[in-house]
Amino acid sequence: MKDLERISGKNGRNMVQNAAQKPQAAVPAPVLPQAQFLTIDEEDAGQRIDNYLLRICKGVPKSHIYRILRSGEVRVNKGRIDQLYRLVQGDVVRVPPVRVAEKSEASVPAAEFAIIFEDAHLLVIDKPAGTAVHGGSGVSFGVIEQLRASRPDAKFLELVHRLDRDTSGLLLLAKKRSALTNLHEQMRDGHTDKRYLTLAVGDWKNARQHVKSPLKKYSTADGERRVAVSPDGLASHTVFTLLKKYPQFALLEAELKTGRTHQIRVHLASSGFPIAGDDKYGDFALNKALQKADATRGALKRMFLHAHQITFTHPETGKTMTLNAPLAAECERFLVSLGKPLNL
Repeated sequence: MKDLERISGKNGRNMVQNAAQKPQAAVPAPVLPQAQFLTIDEEDAGQRIDNYLLRICKGVPKSHIYRILRSGEVRVNKGRIDQLYRLVQGDVVRVPPVRVAEKSEASVPAAEFAIIFEDAHLLVIDKPAGTAVHGGSGVSFGVIEQLRASRPDAKFLELVHRLDRDTSGLLLLAKKRSALTNLHEQMRDGHTDKRYLTLAVGDWKNARQHVKSPLKKYSTADGERRVAVSPDGLASHTVFTLLKKYPQFALLEAELKTGRTHQIRVHLASSGFPIAGDDKYGDFALNKALQKADATRGALKRMFLHAHQITFTHPETGKTMTLNAPLAAECERFLVSLGKPLNL
């Protein structure tokens, strides 16, 4: 009996050991992101390549960033660079596939946006106000991440340009690297025409007005990015055309001749006509009042700035394209609440 118990106990231990030694089903490793080709714009120009990579590759250990720099996996304009290289506007940076720690695609909700135009080369959407174009600066994800999540089979999808989070309207994305490079060249060479609708506060007089105040970026004490008119700033040029005039406001079309950060907002504010609802450069007391509807006027709970028209050359066909996005519904409703515009 004891022999049987010994045998049984031994077999039991062997069964447990065999079960423990049985290989478990392999858990598939997360798919690494594909290599990306990012074109440096004015906002990112001047940064060191290592700092740029640390910012865009969130969750990647610093040691790994420096390893891919030393190994030559990061390329700028197809050439090797060291960690001290400072980026120049127009540079094309190859970022190799990297594993982002503690991040999964499931954390980004897939989303589609109103499509203005799409073909094999381009995607043009009507971005709503309040939505960032990409993650960063306290925002975990934006339009580009949501579109990639909703289009997992897309081989290439990159922002051609940016819009402020609180600006609505036309946003261009490239579906091919050749299209991205071509459109960046058009914008750099001044061959695109971008126009915005905005509501300025005050008694605007001129039917057409050029503002050429130079603009310089700076950071506030708490690290927020701001722009101010400064003699040593970058040359900037906006053309404003008066469309409609109201007792307290003026509906303007702003034509960008240069593409500086916050250009329209600062050019108007510095001229004494801030944008209605602008929480950085506007009339804060008025903005607070505008957020509440009253008997004579509707509410405006956002900045009244909308990218309504863009003209460019199609990167593949060479044809001139002019695309339009209707004024956002909440802005249209506010204009209606102002009543009949004054005679110009």
